[in-house]
Amino acid sequence: MVSDLGFYWQTIKGHWQILSARQPVSSLLADQATAPALRERLERAQRLRNFASDVLDLPDNDSYREYADLGRPFVVWNVVATPRFSLTPYQWCFPVAGCVTYRGYHDEAQARAEGDLLRGQGYDVQVAGVPAYSTLGWFDDPLLSTFIGYPEVELARLIFHELAHQVVYVQGDTAFNESFATAVEQLGLERWLAAHGSPEQAAHWVAWQSRRADFLALLQRTRDRLEALYAAGGTTDALAAGKRTIFDDLVAEYRELRDGPWEGFKGYDRWFEADLGNAHLAAIAAYSGWVPAFRQLYAAESDDFSRFYLKVKDLARLDPAARRNALRALDEASTIRATAR
Repeated sequence: MVSDLGFYWQTIKGHWQILSARQPVSSLLADQATAPALRERLERAQRLRNFASDVLDLPDNDSYREYADLGRPFVVWNVVATPRFSLTPYQWCFPVAGCVTYRGYHDEAQARAEGDLLRGQGYDVQVAGVPAYSTLGWFDDPLLSTFIGYPEVELARLIFHELAHQVVYVQGDTAFNESFATAVEQLGLERWLAAHGSPEQAAHWVAWQSRRADFLALLQRTRDRLEALYAAGGTTDALAAGKRTIFDDLVAEYRELRDGPWEGFKGYDRWFEADLGNAHLAAIAAYSGWVPAFRQLYAAESDDFSRFYLKVKDLARLDPAARRNALRALDEASTIRATAR
């Protein structure tokens, strides 16, 4: 694997390039030479940014008040790895972020080289481009060319998600951090749609949520089958054959969903076209596992974002075991509430 020194250097260099490319959005909007399409996108992003602070109580700072054109499709490429017969992701530990279940590279070739090295050591690996990341408030994160062109709903989700990382971040607990930010993105978008969304955007969001729920349920069934297979043990050949069957079934079930209830929606095709393995499931789980628990906590605080954040900070101060137990209790309460509807 890339040495820690080499990795830190590429991280510092890559982020410095982003900071150096920043331009104030206010200056770009005042400049008559700014392309009309970019101007409209920046104006839209500023409306969403104001909403994030004014209504969602997310940090009111200079994040997303500047813009940087990176000239590439993604800001970083994340590497996720798991053992061949385990769903537990490999962790990398860093001085500021603590231990996380991914490693981000500003250069795609370096990310793929790292992935190849890990595969050579027997790991399942996913290398995926990422349009944005948070510096957790250490710097003012800019709007980037990698996502400024997103549709308004998608742009809103991304801005709300990344700002949420500035509210609460627990070193060494990727699932907690990402699930919290995903919950904020969803809750924030629902609040924004109610205030400013069009009927078409609201319908798009309802359809997206329904398909996402189907997708996550499919992955959870697959995870359950894999966990049972790995727990039962057996020869390497038997485990490999069982694993292949389960992933083949996953792809087949997805196609049934796509061509049946989803009426041909192909939004997940690219994900399923990859050489799927444990790492792909681990990466998704980190972003979704505790979302129902956080949504339950938000509801318990009367849909008040400020009170919700205070409760999340209380959870963050717990030791890891106590925090997981509290989240499990919230998750169970969420299931009971959903069943009672």
